[in-house]
Amino acid sequence: MTNTTTVGASAPAAGRRVTPTGRLILSADADRANWLLARREGLGSSDVAAILGISRYGNALSVWHDKTGGLPLESDDSEPALWGRAFEETVAREWARRNRSVVRRVGLVQNIERPWQMCTLDRRVLECPLADGREKCAVEIKCRDKMKAGQFRRGVADDVLVQTLWQADVCGFDHVHAAVLIGGNDYRQFVIRVADHADLLADLRTAGANAWQQIIERRPPSVPGDADPDVLLDLYGRLHPDRAGVLDITRDVDTQEAVEEYLDAHTTYAAAEKRKKQAKARILAGLGGAEAATVLDKPYVSLDERSKEWTDTKRLAERWPDAYADCVEDRTHRQINIPRAVREEHNA
Repeated sequence: MTNTTTVGASAPAAGRRVTPTGRLILSADADRANWLLARREGLGSSDVAAILGISRYGNALSVWHDKTGGLPLESDDSEPALWGRAFEETVAREWARRNRSVVRRVGLVQNIERPWQMCTLDRRVLECPLADGREKCAVEIKCRDKMKAGQFRRGVADDVLVQTLWQADVCGFDHVHAAVLIGGNDYRQFVIRVADHADLLADLRTAGANAWQQIIERRPPSVPGDADPDVLLDLYGRLHPDRAGVLDITRDVDTQEAVEEYLDAHTTYAAAEKRKKQAKARILAGLGGAEAATVLDKPYVSLDERSKEWTDTKRLAERWPDAYADCVEDRTHRQINIPRAVREEHNA
């Protein structure tokens, strides 16, 4: 066996069977815009994680809007995504070296019997380190922040488990390997076997089939009450980047109730902030000139110094106007505004 990633191998043709149950839709070197468009024709492994509510980047509603064309055709250009793509080849080579194996990029793969079931394999393994290389499999590459290390203590994180099982189901693999680089210097590898997660895999396929049926019937999924608000705020911002006009919500009881809840939360938050300041003043009074206090010789409270970068923009504009013009810009954002009359009626 060789111990390196294969490079420069001829790419398989689209439509060709490249795994036991998967055919190639687009090769790994296809234009990214074409890949983004093609993946709308089915559900990929990251889509399923989002549908189950365990993704950092979306939920069932965002997947629905993406597949039905409601969201702009764009890729993730965040810093974590950028560096994840940059390190993917390095991690893949390291997995191949440590396992004396050979891997190759493939592309977007579609299940032959269930065309809506898709995945993009990071690497297909040509010489598996298990069972003398006779087993068919792939390796999923992940780069995660060091704060996520605990999620990989006893195995892979939940979203990685779901993604690799989905890939195995699409491609007909018995198992999938995972190579994870945490914090840039902590390498870990795992094997996810289908036989160990048969019930979960059946649930994934059912959830995916239901979600795809909603997509082709243009029936948006309901939003659960415990949905991540940050994901929803990001979704609605992308759905409606340019807002205009006035909407009559006289009969929209749900939105009116949301306004009332927003006002309640704002009032509670303001009251909590005031209580915190009052308590802080009492703590400072009790400390006098000390910077820390103990109870029964055990640390109880302290005033710790913290620092953060701060820019005096007025001085910057006066002394270095060119630098100010180059680095300082006005950015607009939408802020919820509720008229005083409505607030006063709510608080009455």
